[in-house]
Amino acid sequence: MEINQHSLLPTSPRPIAIIGAGGIVMEAHLPAYSLAGWQVMGIFDLDQSKAEAAVSKFPIVSKIFSDLGDLIKIAFKQQAVFDLAVPADQISRILQQLPNGSAVLIQKPMGETLAEAAEIHEICQRKKLIAAVNFQLKFAPYMLAAKDMVQKDLLGDVYDLELKVCVNTPWNLWGFLKGKPRMEVLYHSVHYLDLIRSFLGNPITVHASLSRHPKMQDLADTRSSIILNYDEFTQARILTNHGHEFGVKNQESYFKIEGTKGAIKITIGLSLDYPKGQPPKMEYCLLEGNEGWKDIPLSGGWFPNAFIGTMAALQIKLENPGAHLLNSTADAFQTMKLVEKVYQASQSGGTSFEKIS
Repeated sequence: MEINQHSLLPTSPRPIAIIGAGGIVMEAHLPAYSLAGWQVMGIFDLDQSKAEAAVSKFPIVSKIFSDLGDLIKIAFKQQAVFDLAVPADQISRILQQLPNGSAVLIQKPMGETLAEAAEIHEICQRKKLIAAVNFQLKFAPYMLAAKDMVQKDLLGDVYDLELKVCVNTPWNLWGFLKGKPRMEVLYHSVHYLDLIRSFLGNPITVHASLSRHPKMQDLADTRSSIILNYDEFTQARILTNHGHEFGVKNQESYFKIEGTKGAIKITIGLSLDYPKGQPPKMEYCLLEGNEGWKDIPLSGGWFPNAFIGTMAALQIKLENPGAHLLNSTADAFQTMKLVEKVYQASQSGGTSFEKIS
């Protein structure tokens, strides 16, 4: 069975200018661009030692810039794509500094609130930026394969999506999350909400319950139960528990799709025993032929392969303005609206037991 696992690549890739040199750049952006053979014309970080570490490890990075203004000026002249890899609360300020008409890939999430997402979207429109957001899970090889199978009607009518994560996430790796009023959904499950939207679009109703963890009292939500209803037959669920500290044996991290003709189950290995991770796995079962579950050999995982997809999609949009940009700021804004609905649904609470007659 020939199933697509690869993002389309630009024929004449532009150079990349990276703003920010934190962990995600070292673990995903630069490995992805190295794998794709793309050139990074320069990098800037307020902590120059981080930029120096990037240059020493990745030969594709040509230069360290000590001044953000200099990087922006030179990168724009070279028609480079800005890769904005900074915390969400810094996005708007930096977007304001980019020249009108710039191309920019914005790190997720698209702001920390719906108001910030709206501001980012407005800036991009006003400045005529060719902009995309780095919601990259839908570009992982196994997600591309799943979408290809759905589009080829191998699964029939898709009616059930389930994403479950039961792991021990080391949130201490991201110190800036402490004290944030919103955490797990905004910084993690937003990927799952965006992924589900890429398959089913926006839901009709949203139900949610978000919880903190007694051993992580400096963090907001670390567990989530989210139900997205589409019609009388179609539902998607997201179940996360980031505090399973009892070893890897019973950790879970999977995405399951069920249709009238078949099903897919994907093990998202990155989340298991993070940051070390485990290999991903993709299985499918088609009712026709009654051959049971079969494996699909995979060509990569979430990190770093999916990060090729988000940048490639933007660069293809630059080559062909008529191309559909799957991770456009307009689409990302819809995902941020769904994030807001999840938090609102959780805050509204459920039905009190005392009120049940």
